Amino acid sequence: MKRMVVFLMVFSLTRVAVLAQATDEKSPQEIARGYTRQGDYSNAILVLNNALQKDPQNLELSKDLSFNYYLNRDYAKGLNVAKPLIDRPDADVQTYQIVALLYKGIDELKECDKLYKAGLKRFPKSGPLHSEYGEMLWSKNDFGCIKEWEKGIEDDPNYSSNYYYAAKYYYFANDRVWTLIYGEMFINLESYTKRTAEIKEVLLESYKKLFAESNMQNNQDVKNPFVRAWLNVVTPLNFIVKDGITAESLTVLRTKFIINWFNTYPTNYPFRLFEYQRQLLKEGMFDAYNEWIFGAAGNLPAFQTWSNAHGDDYKRFIDFQHGRVFKVPEGQYYQVTAK
Repeated sequence: MKRMVVFLMVFSLTRVAVLAQATDEKSPQEIARGYTRQGDYSNAILVLNNALQKDPQNLELSKDLSFNYYLNRDYAKGLNVAKPLIDRPDADVQTYQIVALLYKGIDELKECDKLYKAGLKRFPKSGPLHSEYGEMLWSKNDFGCIKEWEKGIEDDPNYSSNYYYAAKYYYFANDRVWTLIYGEMFINLESYTKRTAEIKEVLLESYKKLFAESNMQNNQDVKNPFVRAWLNVVTPLNFIVKDGITAESLTVLRTKFIINWFNTYPTNYPFRLFEYQRQLLKEGMFDAYNEWIFGAAGNLPAFQTWSNAHGDDYKRFIDFQHGRVFKVPEGQYYQVTAK
């Protein structure tokens, strides 16, 4: 009897171990993605090809395989896998993105252009497709790129890359207002990347150039009513920065701007960015927010001195920023002249 009990106990424990092992086993896709993260694309391709033999209609496996071919610079094989996917009813935005990458890899920009147009016909509100198509057009010096980025901002307002490219475009086009607006929208949607640091520099330089230009007073010549309203509020504040643009002078200017904006245009132009600035102002975090944007970009030693002296305030803002999602409602699009 004791032997039977021991046998049953051993059998039960073995069965539990086997079940646990089965539960812990990774899927082929997980294994392949592990290889991809390690840069071992050949092994990822091997695993995915084996998995597709058992499940040839699996879209996710096929996308991963074609993407690994792209990473491995085997563009022809990648296209053999990826091109048929775009005709499938379950093809998604990512499918088009992968095929576009492969076309770019072999410098087939005409085919890539056709692909983006087909993808946007199928997914007209896709921020990623508008962003990448615009980027491709910009690489060919086709200034129709801005229409793609603007359309992406209008239709998919929480996808950050369209703001990034639009801000850079307007910076080089000397459009200070939209550089400042789209640049600040971008850094709130994508707050901690290399691109964030880049756009912070663009924002600082744009403020300097805005107040250095002599034509700031000609606001009534501006056709866009939102831009005209923005300039009507900011132009009288130029005396604040007469001694130079710094994080501190911009904090004062932007504080007065947001107060005057809501006094002058309280309901005309609902806009998430200005509402967020007003929220930070009310909660005593607007100084830290402006230092976060302009401090290091303008004068790193001065920013370090400020952050050391206001460590608790700065930490409070950073903690708040990490804990919130900056979400832009649809319909708050005012760049009507770009269409």
